[in-house]
Amino acid sequence: MEIHPPAPAERAVSYTHHADTRIDPYAWLGDSSDPQVIAHLEAENAYAEAATAALAPLRAAIFEEIKGRTQQSDLSVPVAYRGWWYYTRTTEGHQYPAHARVPVTTGQRPVLVPGQVPEGEQVLVDGDLEAGEHPFFALGALEVSNDGAAVAVAVDVTGDERFDVRIRRIETGEQLDVELTGVGYGLAWSGDDRFIFYTRLDEAWRPFQLWRHEVGTATADDVLVLEESDERFWMGIETSRDDRFLVVQLASRTTSEVHLLDLADPVGPLRVVAPRTSGVEYEVEPAGDIVLITHNTDRSDFELSWAPLSDPGPANWRPWLQPVDGERVLGAEAFQGHVAVSLRRNGLTSVRIVPRVVGSGGEHGQPWDLPVQEELYTISTGANPDWTSGVLQVVLESFITPRAILEYDLASRQATLLKRQPVLGGFDPSHYQQHRVWVQAEDGTQVPMSVVARADVQPDASAAGLLYGYGAYEIPMDPHFSVAMLSMLDRGVVFAVAHVRGGGEMGRRWYEEGRLANKPNSFTDLISCARALFDTGWVAPGRLALEGGSAGGLLVGAALNLAPELFCAVHAAVPFVDALSTILDPSRPLTVGEWDEWGNPLEDPKIYEVMKSYTPYENIRAVEYPAILATSGLNDTRVDVGEPAKWVARLRKTVTSDQNARPILLRTEMVAGHGGRSGRYDAWHDAAWELAFLLDHLGLGATEAS
Repeated sequence: MEIHPPAPAERAVSYTHHADTRIDPYAWLGDSSDPQVIAHLEAENAYAEAATAALAPLRAAIFEEIKGRTQQSDLSVPVAYRGWWYYTRTTEGHQYPAHARVPVTTGQRPVLVPGQVPEGEQVLVDGDLEAGEHPFFALGALEVSNDGAAVAVAVDVTGDERFDVRIRRIETGEQLDVELTGVGYGLAWSGDDRFIFYTRLDEAWRPFQLWRHEVGTATADDVLVLEESDERFWMGIETSRDDRFLVVQLASRTTSEVHLLDLADPVGPLRVVAPRTSGVEYEVEPAGDIVLITHNTDRSDFELSWAPLSDPGPANWRPWLQPVDGERVLGAEAFQGHVAVSLRRNGLTSVRIVPRVVGSGGEHGQPWDLPVQEELYTISTGANPDWTSGVLQVVLESFITPRAILEYDLASRQATLLKRQPVLGGFDPSHYQQHRVWVQAEDGTQVPMSVVARADVQPDASAAGLLYGYGAYEIPMDPHFSVAMLSMLDRGVVFAVAHVRGGGEMGRRWYEEGRLANKPNSFTDLISCARALFDTGWVAPGRLALEGGSAGGLLVGAALNLAPELFCAVHAAVPFVDALSTILDPSRPLTVGEWDEWGNPLEDPKIYEVMKSYTPYENIRAVEYPAILATSGLNDTRVDVGEPAKWVARLRKTVTSDQNARPILLRTEMVAGHGGRSGRYDAWHDAAWELAFLLDHLGLGATEAS
């Protein structure tokens, strides 16, 4: 029986800006509270299932491959803190991990066995029990009190990223407080454990207020500590590593301001480190009697300064560590005897260890970098809560090397492998290859692209390929290991990541060249990378799929309009495809804060013209397009579900391709947000669904991997 896609009614709405009028026939799909919109999304889900029913065996096979490669009962590396070893453990059949601890009884790391509950264990949060019957569950914070007796947990059961806080005694489970509801990410205890600090969100989902709550009392008595009135600025909170300060970060895309609160005096005043100056970004790391400041006052790729804690203002910022040309300084983590500095250079990450001369203010010893042998990799600091520690936990992984947890003894510079992510089913990293390819963009810029494949796949123009991209907010797409991606690689698919401008791979310049009026560089970079896969022989013409999510969905949608002939299939996850309409409407969640990223088309005719030229929803052409899958979440607060719904409807009405052979599908999770479903088995099912769609249109729909 022939099936037909949903055909939403056209209810034309016109918008005029800068003497230009746009007609939106599907604006009504942006109201997710409308029962007709819900009915349409459910109809789209039914159509997507019916249109791909033949792929059920392939989806089941991929799910079993992911499940079979994963050690389902497992443990994280225990981390010592305040007399306890903290860890998470997963149990086969359980969607969520348990966060737990056992007491420190000796100087040795405890030997924990996957699948077994350790003697003396205290559970802080059991994810499955906490989730209950809710189909979605996420933690926004988990903070143990200073005395170790209580835990504060922030929980979201809808995916809308507003959290309810539960405070209880760890040993007995006694509930101490359930008063805090609808709060933002992050919690912090006062030094005496009497108070909890938290943030509240405005109607635009922006954390804008800092509150102090006395545990066990009514929220009506809570005290507003700080309010941020500028809609461009978000508020974040954390406790300093030495537990002395609440660090309050206020930041827009281009400017920041940090306040410190002495947690020993929780009702005392906040102290601003440096009043905001437009274009100046900085972060503060308390380090005993000094503070370290990562800032861009005189260097676009940031530098590190220090100042006395007693007077940390900009007049006292003194150079602390001189970066090398071409290095982007990301931040510093201070310990009593050393500082770990995170950097980027040549498109990859690094960690630099700087020995401290304790008690000498800003003096330090000779820096050295943690060594890495692979061509492509990501190295970062891991869980290091202890201010006094002389060892540093580090995380290292690549596209073909599972995640490893290393511990460096910083005195001897010797590393110990604590754990490598187990991958079952006979996985061998030597069966795969990864390379960095440099691609010439339209304007001559050299764009890095990562290429990953099975070891026996050669660049002979016969392989299928999947190209991934993001390119926004200075966020890099660094190498990471994915069990799910093995199902693509083992079927002979070449996986590539286009590190386009707008991301953070190559430093601040790379970001600046892909934002505001320069945004089109991101799209042409992606197209250049796609063509390079054909030109170098890694991928056969006609056998390239494309994938991106969120702002990467904008990248995918814009590139698709420019060169639809390059791709046979596209997956756009929670895609930001109606960018112009969203950024023109300051009443919508997050819009005002986004003007620093995309520009303000309300006030700037040039930005309006640029955005209109690339926003995917406005630029669909009446030509042949590839098969398209858009995925979304009903409770997404970052990209409204109406954006992919409208995009899919307009695509179907406009493109000339055979939509039976190249279907255009929308699949919406009805109880999820921006990150999709939360349970690990649910997430594996979703990954299998999406990969099966792509594999089918790559001509690799057989259930067995070769």
